[in-house]
Amino acid sequence: MAFPDSIVPPPGRAPDLTASQPGLMDPIFPGGTPIPFETDEASPFDDRYSIAKERARLLDLIEADDPDPTDPRWPRYELYLQRCDELKQMEADYRVTQGADPTVEPSVATQLRDLGGLVDDGVDTMTLHTKEGFRMFMGRRRDPAGKYNAIPGGKRVASSLKALWALTRNNNPYADWALLRADHRIPELRRGLDQQAQRFDAEIKKKADKGLGFAILKSREPKVLELGFRSPYGYAVAELIVEFDYYVRVVKTLGRKAIFSDRQVHDAIRQFTRPMRAAFEEFIRFETWLTKPELLALSRTDFLPGADADARKRVAAVTGIFGPVPTGIYASHQVSRHSQRRVAISESEKAMLERVAAELAAIDQERGATVDEPSDEGLVD
Repeated sequence: MAFPDSIVPPPGRAPDLTASQPGLMDPIFPGGTPIPFETDEASPFDDRYSIAKERARLLDLIEADDPDPTDPRWPRYELYLQRCDELKQMEADYRVTQGADPTVEPSVATQLRDLGGLVDDGVDTMTLHTKEGFRMFMGRRRDPAGKYNAIPGGKRVASSLKALWALTRNNNPYADWALLRADHRIPELRRGLDQQAQRFDAEIKKKADKGLGFAILKSREPKVLELGFRSPYGYAVAELIVEFDYYVRVVKTLGRKAIFSDRQVHDAIRQFTRPMRAAFEEFIRFETWLTKPELLALSRTDFLPGADADARKRVAAVTGIFGPVPTGIYASHQVSRHSQRRVAISESEKAMLERVAAELAAIDQERGATVDEPSDEGLVD
């Protein structure tokens, strides 16, 4: 028998509620008994129908090989089956339309699947004017005669930070620690360079106020370098190098115009070359050790009770090299600005991390260790 359209709801749409009793569906047949049902605020249905709660109430009928149609809950059981079908249809529609607003046509919504990822269509560049800036970017390896020590460069440290950034995907707490240190140290150096350059600029402007107009030195043939970094940290390093290059230009301008002596120029540049190279060496050191085959699989789970023998070896080695990881970083209270870590943990796992972090802090306090002065014990290079 066919039912009038005014009684049978269109597919995918929940039946109207009775105005006075939510949780009751109007009877299909005039004069029939309304069908009760459980509700839930998180329900996808307009009337808050709860499939999970209804399943619990009708479990014996649902799991029966031959459910009894004379059971007084039969209409409720049929409503449950209907809603399960409707939910499947909703989920299918959501997948097909990529969850688009109902006003968006399906033919438009499906184009989301075919939308390509963002690419660098242009070329990112960095312009350098000074030999000091170029050397800071390029670095220097030790010469064959052994006269010159190796110095780290921005290109090398950008590669190291990229490797550490990739290690965060493994839930590696020491990679997180290294990147947090980079997040702090690189902007700190950049701010120091900018503030000092502004103070020196003020000296030049004083001369201009008295009638001497000095222009900041620049190269006759500045070098434009293509960057193409594959991690956000590469660009952070490039910004630092450019800031340093400009600072050197300002300092050398002061020397050229007889405001600074040669010694003052040397000292002003050295004031930043040393801390920059020290920071670079620190990040490279983290990458050098953490990417060794013995430590490559290091993860927060290695520190949990019940970890296997290989995990315990990794923990012993890495703590011997760098000292205990700070508890806030291990428990993920402190996170780096950029990370590939995508680990969702349950409340019980979070509580476990908190407990282990507290234990690490207690051990660190007993040893009197300082996390800022790690040792090289634990692995053989």
